[in-house]
Amino acid sequence: MEYPVYNLKGENVGAMELPQDIFGVKLNPDLLHQVVVSLQSSARHPIAHTKTRGEVRGGGKKPWKQKGTGRARHGSIRSPIWKGGGVTFGPRNERNFKKKINKKMKRKALLMAFSSKVKDNQLVIFEDLKMKEPKTKIMAGVISKILNMPKPKVLFVLNPENRNAWLTSRNCGGSKLTSVNDLNVVDILNKKFIITSKEEIQLMKKNLIK
Repeated sequence: MEYPVYNLKGENVGAMELPQDIFGVKLNPDLLHQVVVSLQSSARHPIAHTKTRGEVRGGGKKPWKQKGTGRARHGSIRSPIWKGGGVTFGPRNERNFKKKINKKMKRKALLMAFSSKVKDNQLVIFEDLKMKEPKTKIMAGVISKILNMPKPKVLFVLNPENRNAWLTSRNCGGSKLTSVNDLNVVDILNKKFIITSKEEIQLMKKNLIK
């Protein structure tokens, strides 16, 4: 599968052969959805927390005697039916939302996400992203020229050791930065375009093709 390659001036400087095992995988929407839901669920950190009747302060004394008052019997003013009492079935911050997905399913979904980007021509590959100094303006200008839009939503897949490119890319508006080792389906689908280099494509071959 031949795919165009660009330089840092936004010029097409040739093409490279993309591995079919990564960028030519048939889409399975059900599997993709299952993996996305799993990743989003595992990332949830619930904050809302209500106290049960055993956690609310006070209420140790019986409000009135059991019989003879003509009123309903009560054992504590911190009962859920009292104002200021505990909450029944309220949200708790120890709830675990994680959904387990095996590694093969995650990897397959990742390959499907990459394949969908290639199919829609939403992958941009640079020949080399080594820069003399971090200049966000240069990167933003090149991206706008190639994609023909001012501020596209972009996922940069770069090598953290390439410091100048890393610093340059993280300041581009509407973008997110990640490395090959930290790739996940949600990040890929949340951004319209993926921008990477030939170096990262070679690393993907090594890491993703089993």
